Amino acid sequence: MDHQSPERLSKVPALTFGFWLVKILATTLGETAGDTVTMTWLGETTPEASEAAVSGYLVGTLIFGLPLLLLVAAQVRARGFHPALYWAAIIASTTFGTTLADFATRSLGIGYPGGSLLLLGLVLASLGAWRLALGRIASDDIESPRQELFYWVTITLSQTLGTALGDWVADSGPGYGGGALIFGMAIVAVAALWFTTRLSRAGLFWAAFILTRPLGATIGDFLDKPVASGGLEVSRPLASVILLVLIVLLLWLLPQRPGGHPARPERGRNE
Repeated sequence: MDHQSPERLSKVPALTFGFWLVKILATTLGETAGDTVTMTWLGETTPEASEAAVSGYLVGTLIFGLPLLLLVAAQVRARGFHPALYWAAIIASTTFGTTLADFATRSLGIGYPGGSLLLLGLVLASLGAWRLALGRIASDDIESPRQELFYWVTITLSQTLGTALGDWVADSGPGYGGGALIFGMAIVAVAALWFTTRLSRAGLFWAAFILTRPLGATIGDFLDKPVASGGLEVSRPLASVILLVLIVLLLWLLPQRPGGHPARPERGRNE
């Protein structure tokens, strides 16, 4: 029997098939929900957007930034793993990442290549600082406030990176469906390395985690972009509601448990 105190249990979910399925749906929801606010409601894709005093992408970033801060704070203060709270924070980070990436690449004029490279540098810097500060980078064994802060900073940066990277690849020629296929195959390749090699578990986790975001971005764009642009032109609000319902349904059908604890024997494979 496990006699570990609740305070020391991991506060993030175990890396199961259900985790990855919900993660992809959450990143897709982040794309459609973020675009609902900035494009559908704030009109960032209309001709009048260029005349607006304030960028709709910036407004959207501020709108999603507050819930993200509140949810991450609640997650850090929580004494254990709470699936609803965790996934609400994930969804907030991916919607925030969508609008922030669009603001950087479009409103500030950095462009997809520049935005992707800048954000990749920030993600690597966050992981490097995490390793220097705590001695190791974790994946599903997050149990201290310092670990959680690095975890959520890295997640938010990776969500933002994924948006820019997904748009860059899709707009470079493959389109939304082709981009989704490229990122899906990349995730399969990472999964193969996970099961067939002894490469760093944490490194492979973060590689897969980052890749789910551009996968979700391209799937989301495929759902809601105009048919003339290669999409299905599904209503963004409707697509967002459907994705949210699917996430709730999966969390009910596939209950999630806390991830591994860093004191367990398999710790070495996480480093």
